[in-house]
Amino acid sequence: MKHFSVFLSIIFVFYFLFTTTPSVHGRKFHSGCKKHHKGYGHSCNSTTIFNIMSFGAKASGVSDDSKKLVNTWKAACKVSEGVLQIPLGHTFMIKPITLQGPCMGHLIFQIDGTLLAPPKIGSWSKSNRYQWINFKWVHNLTIQGSGTIDGQGYNWWTPIKSKHISNIKPTAMRFYASEDINVRDITIKNSPQVHLKFDDSRGVKVDNITILAPENTPNTDGIHLQNTRDVEILHSNIGTGDDCVSIQTGCSNVHIHHINCGPGHGISIGGLGKDKSIACVSDILIENSIIENTLYGARIKTWQGGVGVVKNVTFSNIQVEDVNFPIVINQYYCDKTLCRNQTDSIAIKGVKFDRIVGTYSTQPIHLTCSDNVPCTDIDLSYIQLKPSRGPLRGSQLQQSLCLNSYGTSSGPLVPYSINYCLRKGGDESTLQISGSSNELC
Repeated sequence: MKHFSVFLSIIFVFYFLFTTTPSVHGRKFHSGCKKHHKGYGHSCNSTTIFNIMSFGAKASGVSDDSKKLVNTWKAACKVSEGVLQIPLGHTFMIKPITLQGPCMGHLIFQIDGTLLAPPKIGSWSKSNRYQWINFKWVHNLTIQGSGTIDGQGYNWWTPIKSKHISNIKPTAMRFYASEDINVRDITIKNSPQVHLKFDDSRGVKVDNITILAPENTPNTDGIHLQNTRDVEILHSNIGTGDDCVSIQTGCSNVHIHHINCGPGHGISIGGLGKDKSIACVSDILIENSIIENTLYGARIKTWQGGVGVVKNVTFSNIQVEDVNFPIVINQYYCDKTLCRNQTDSIAIKGVKFDRIVGTYSTQPIHLTCSDNVPCTDIDLSYIQLKPSRGPLRGSQLQQSLCLNSYGTSSGPLVPYSINYCLRKGGDESTLQISGSSNELC
């Protein structure tokens, strides 16, 4: 009888081991998962899960969960394969924070719930108004999920004079000096200013994200790149009050494709060279995208007085619908009522606009280049742009403009006047000035 009891005990143990799967924070893991970091993390198959709820987050949408998120990040950052989890069905109010690396290994930031910024401007101190969620020195990070990053920027957009209002407004999510960053699937909306920003970074991929803000909101760029290279942005929907994608100085090897842009100001390189600064941008390919109901389409803009060069840029296979100015190069960019004329300008050369088709509501092509540093090697090919259908549109239409722009036109071109827009060639002094700008970059 004693042996039979022992036998039954062994059978019960085996039954328990093979039919029971431990459950942690509502998620099931294979047997053999173990706790880490004071019981906050649970690992399975060498991946450790860190749920913000396990670190004491209230998830009320009102209580401040900032420190809880920072502590969760620090724990996840210490393992070779960590997952920081923002769970589905929960909302977390997060004040401005910096999530700092480098981490031990590949870290996944899984956002399935909602992160909310403080809605009241007065709750932001003056020292932390530059960005909301700041990633610094992070390598090998993936941000993914079905969740939302909500900047709650309504109060920042109101043009009412207040001691709390200033020209400095937060970027919702910013990466600084980071490498091998993947952002996919999430939604970022209603940022006080820029939604997603990359500074001094490399190896960036943004895939299948949604960025939203009302079209009348100031400076709410979708994705902003600065001093960043080796970038791919694809299969995303961006509609804001400013540029869908903004490419600034120091950027190279950027590939943007299969983007739905609008409303907003289109996809832009610049403004470059403000306050006589040096600007260098090269090797940019923007293709296979739709730009709809925007002020501009494919645009390059530079300030007078700047120095440097923009070169090897292609806008290809872009469908535009009801865009005011589908094709733009503007070397006289000014965000004020009046800017002082200056002789220096950033050289723009090797720019191709290929297969830009659709409808415009004001002017099909607007190329205004500098007298002293004209645009060279501009290629207009297979441009098919017709006026938008709508009331009073005919009275707003303007002819194509190509001022101090040298290059070639080819293929079927609509309107027909594009055939005569560009100047041929360019004298030696023009090419020499343009070439000397390369020395600065």
